[in-house]
Amino acid sequence: MDVRIVDSADVADDATIGTGSSIWHLAQVREGAVLGRNCIIGRGAYVGTGVRMGDNCKLQNYALVYEPAVLEAGVFVGPAVVFTNDHFPRAVSPDGSLKRGDDWEAVGVTCREGASIGARSVCVAPVTIGRWALVAAGSVVTKDVPDFALVAGVPARRLRWVGRAGVPLEQRADGEWVCPQTGAIYHEDNETLTEVSE
Repeated sequence: MDVRIVDSADVADDATIGTGSSIWHLAQVREGAVLGRNCIIGRGAYVGTGVRMGDNCKLQNYALVYEPAVLEAGVFVGPAVVFTNDHFPRAVSPDGSLKRGDDWEAVGVTCREGASIGARSVCVAPVTIGRWALVAAGSVVTKDVPDFALVAGVPARRLRWVGRAGVPLEQRADGEWVCPQTGAIYHEDNETLTEVSE
């Protein structure tokens, strides 16, 4: 199998790693995780138990993707991004006893196809990042992000629309947007952006 796993990486025996994928120094891929083809897991990154990643995903250095996150194909997760997984995190129960893995209900972050999460962003689960959306560096995402939205801030809010190329779209007419890089046309209706079929 054509997979690159450096010696200092910690990859569970039952993790599934797709052909062409690379797992770099000090990265950890936990039990039952599934990585698609041609994925890159950067230095010190963490992929939690049972996390699912599609083909061609990039998880940059020190990104933390806690279970039960799902990343569809082509997702980019920038350096030091954190995907949370607990509504009300506590180390101990009200009686002071240490909480265990079955003492809470894990909730996950879902990233749809082509989404990009900028460096040092935090996605507070449960939340879904839409197709080809772009989360600006340093943002805190607390609610779902629509397809093709560019969001930024704390908490993150939509500032612009972006296309598949990731650059901000330009408004051409009422409800019609164009990508200045590719010429692709998009239509906006009620805070939702869709690609126009050619």
